[in-house]
Amino acid sequence: MNESTPVLPWLVIRQDDNGNRYRVGRYATEDEARQLADTLDARGHRQLYWVERIGRTPSL
Repeated sequence: MNESTPVLPWLVIRQDDNGNRYRVGRYATEDEARQLADTLDARGHRQLYWVERIGRTPSL
């Protein structure tokens, strides 16, 4: 990684009702990622959204 490469360590992950997981996006800050996860979660679908930091084990 060089100085011009953006650092985006925060992921938004979606899990559907079949247990399949997908990365929705990468973000520079935890707040940015949480805002998106909260917005998507508020839609009321059966998917589950959460935020993870790259390099850390998810705490489900």
